[in-house]
Amino acid sequence: MKTTLNLNDDLLARAKAQAARQRTTLTRLIEEGLQARLRGAEKSGKTPVELPIYHGKGGLASGLNGLSNKGLLSAADDDA
Repeated sequence: MKTTLNLNDDLLARAKAQAARQRTTLTRLIEEGLQARLRGAEKSGKTPVELPIYHGKGGLASGLNGLSNKGLLSAADDDA
């Protein structure tokens, strides 16, 4: 089947060079890329990852701001 693609010029040049290095056609290179991408989508779509949720008590020590990297690093240095 023939189709028209609008590709970024740099991407097309890199793809053509890759195809030449592999001694294959640009069409075959694009087909292999699409097949690999679709296989990955099929695998990732089957089982969503469930992240664990902590339901215990606790949290940050009083006076710490969990949104401040500087504050957390400073507190970690104080404990060392």
